Amino acid sequence: MAHHFLKMNGLGNDFVVLDLRREPFVLTDAIARAIADRETGIGCDQLITLEHPRHGGDVFMGIRNNDGGTVEACGNAARCIGKLMLDETGKDAVTIETLAGDTVATRAEGDEITVDMGAPRLDWNQIPLSEEFQDTRAIELEIGPLGAPIMHSPGVVNVGNPHAVFFVDDVDAIDLERSGPMLEHHPLFPERANISVAKVLSPTHIRIRTWERGAGLTRACGTAACAATVAAIRRRKTERKITVSLPGGDLTVEWLPDDENGYGHILMTGPVAFDYEGTLDPRLLTGAAA
Repeated sequence: MAHHFLKMNGLGNDFVVLDLRREPFVLTDAIARAIADRETGIGCDQLITLEHPRHGGDVFMGIRNNDGGTVEACGNAARCIGKLMLDETGKDAVTIETLAGDTVATRAEGDEITVDMGAPRLDWNQIPLSEEFQDTRAIELEIGPLGAPIMHSPGVVNVGNPHAVFFVDDVDAIDLERSGPMLEHHPLFPERANISVAKVLSPTHIRIRTWERGAGLTRACGTAACAATVAAIRRRKTERKITVSLPGGDLTVEWLPDDENGYGHILMTGPVAFDYEGTLDPRLLTGAAA
């Protein structure tokens, strides 16, 4: 059987999308790595699978980083899949099931898509951290010389996956290719973490760069934009609805006020791009290089 794919991106965060509802096969770590390889495969930050819903949603979205590992959430991918499912179903809103929970996608102004990323998890054992911190707005963690750290006191938050957000004076001055892998695998993060540096430009605008867990430096990470927004609001640095500028472009993120059920949900709005489509080289389905 020929296996078709779509290539899509959200602000340059790019995906290979496979519809396993129509063309099922067993996706292994090796196959995912082979497809994601930019030299011998198709190349992508994440491999996304569309699968039959498991509990009443419109679709289940599987996510694998380019290292083959399964991850729970991806905000940019949720917008891409939201666009596909809104077009497929003709509905005004679609529910995308993920390992992190359900995400609802709707159309915004123009061709942009809004996704409800759910409520953040803020307790130390929900992020999770390997030791207890009563206040996760700024934990004890620093990189650099003793007494003069380059980065310190990140806010930590789980928005479907764990994030640490360092507020800095200049996001471009931080060597994330060096510090990102060290922090991703820091003993404080038993499930590893996405690492972002953020600069507050105004009460309604921040800029971030992200080292993504299992994927490396990325032009855009939707969950990092959400995490940075929550971290900034918790430290009273911004308003509740802001623009988040990433290397690939801008997202609008709003953290709704708390309600009777707990923390408010996070709404993320941004563009979706369709790049091209094709058929997988059969050799990729063996996990071999094309």
